Amino acid sequence: MTLNDSPSAFSRIGIVSGVPDELSAFRPDLPRDDVASGALAVQRIRLGDRDLFLACAGIGKVAAATAAASLHAAFGVELLMVIGTAAKIGALEGHVFNITEAFQGDFGAQRAEGLVHYTAGSWPIGEADVQAFTALRVPGLDLPVARIATSDLFIEHAPHAAGLAERLGVHLIDMETAAVAQTAAILGLPWLAIKATTDAADESSAAAFVDNLHAAAAASARAAERAISRLRPA
Repeated sequence: MTLNDSPSAFSRIGIVSGVPDELSAFRPDLPRDDVASGALAVQRIRLGDRDLFLACAGIGKVAAATAAASLHAAFGVELLMVIGTAAKIGALEGHVFNITEAFQGDFGAQRAEGLVHYTAGSWPIGEADVQAFTALRVPGLDLPVARIATSDLFIEHAPHAAGLAERLGVHLIDMETAAVAQTAAILGLPWLAIKATTDAADESSAAAFVDNLHAAAAASARAAERAISRLRPA
């Protein structure tokens, strides 16, 4: 959960998404080697002096965490990165965002007054305390910043999204980032996330997500490449 202000010379980076389209949008012009980790399909791209390992285990927190942990165990990645799409809550300006903090949006205690949020992995009893997982800071990255909540629910209800925004101070919702961030914290690794928005987590979200997926995936992929280029040379 500690912010790292000095990006290192990462030579092996693991990239996770929830939807295959989000990974296929990343540098489709470059050759890809299939380097599976067990049953998990993994592709390796050589980008300059770096090896990038791309994995999608499916949608949701378990899938994202499994992909992240597998990339570290099998390929020794030194940095975990999430790319792809998210829903935007409220009027935050921008379409593509550098994620600075991530929260588990559906972790805590369900009580009469509703869901009480706790820091993911902590004891959800007693006085509530919510601490974010904090991303690696990449200097000079010309993107608006945002805080994100991750849930195993695809949100199609504006009042629910607004409640998350109010309780956690988040601007975006997705289904992967905080799970990868928590995995990174457990493994002692830094993490990054670049997200482009497809919908507003409201009643039109399903149709909007389908309509906007490819454009948002491409925008996230381009920004993710810029973020990687801002790291110190490998």
